[in-house]
Amino acid sequence: MIQIICAAVLLVYGVAISLELRGAAMKSSTLAIVLVTAAFGILSAAVLIHPIRAALSQQPPMMEHAMSRHGQMPGMMQHHGQSMAGMHTLQSANPAPAMPGQDAFGAIQEIVRMLESDPKTDWSKVDLEALRQHLIDMNEVTLKADAAAKQIEGGLEIAVTGSGRTLAAIQRMVTAHAREIDGLNGWSAKTEALPNGVLLIVTSADPKEVGHIRGLGFIGLLASGSHHQLHHLTMAKGELGHAH
Repeated sequence: MIQIICAAVLLVYGVAISLELRGAAMKSSTLAIVLVTAAFGILSAAVLIHPIRAALSQQPPMMEHAMSRHGQMPGMMQHHGQSMAGMHTLQSANPAPAMPGQDAFGAIQEIVRMLESDPKTDWSKVDLEALRQHLIDMNEVTLKADAAAKQIEGGLEIAVTGSGRTLAAIQRMVTAHAREIDGLNGWSAKTEALPNGVLLIVTSADPKEVGHIRGLGFIGLLASGSHHQLHHLTMAKGELGHAH
């Protein structure tokens, strides 16, 4: 503000000198009026301009603000692009799950795919419920049956017992499975009925197989042989009863 007043005084002084040089005949009163008017105009302009300059000085420069926003936008877009790329990479690196979530469900799912891929499948005979019941039997015998093994001459004797649904599964599965493994690896397999289950007897004349039988134990003997999968498919096709 002081700078503006000083400039106004110098300007008025310069105007006065100029007028005095151009016309010495000008009356002193006229000269005074001109000088006062000029000074008033300059001071009025200074009073109006000063608040405007003060207000402008308090605002952030528009160019810098614009550049700041412009600088943030590419960063945001870059971050978004990286996030999308990361999601795509994650999806590519992690394909859809393959496990069905439950073993019996997975076994049935596999059979369904085989039946659907076979143009010769007779859907009027398909019996997936029989397969489901058989898988329930497998679950009962595998997880709920009691198996008390005793070493005998040439092999192993196992009392497989249970009650309710488990007993029924033992009577169906163990008896049928003994027939399947009889003769496998030179074994002799047979069963005897018990009040609450089945007595499984597996022996061999080969000393090496005797150790094999004893090492397998009940669940290993039950899992021996390669007939299970084909048996499941045959049962699902309705070509086999529910005996095993």
